[in-house]
Amino acid sequence: MFLDEIRNYCLSLRGTEERFPFDEVTLVFTVGNKIFALTDTMACKSINLKCDPEKAIELRETYQAVKPGYHMNKKHWNTIDLNSDIQKADLLTLISHSYDLVFNSLTKKLQHEITTG
Repeated sequence: MFLDEIRNYCLSLRGTEERFPFDEVTLVFTVGNKIFALTDTMACKSINLKCDPEKAIELRETYQAVKPGYHMNKKHWNTIDLNSDIQKADLLTLISHSYDLVFNSLTKKLQHEITTG
């Protein structure tokens, strides 16, 4: 999956914003100012996604492409190798899962603002 497809999908999720808070190449996607995905725009070899801790372990055991989050909390983040055999539909599901985890952690007020704004 190419960067433009990932970017377009992430931006299609309600309330998503893109930023470069760390440097000029690390693209970060946020909802409610909280990160749910990040990738390197130069190489675009992998994407870091938030994940339920139990599901993270299961995914790492199921897919060779899924590793503990690089430079992230390994309990809550996975790094997915984009040059692997992971299917596009599975990757989109993982992005949605990450988004949902972060969105659901927001205050009810902020969730309401995002869904009605």
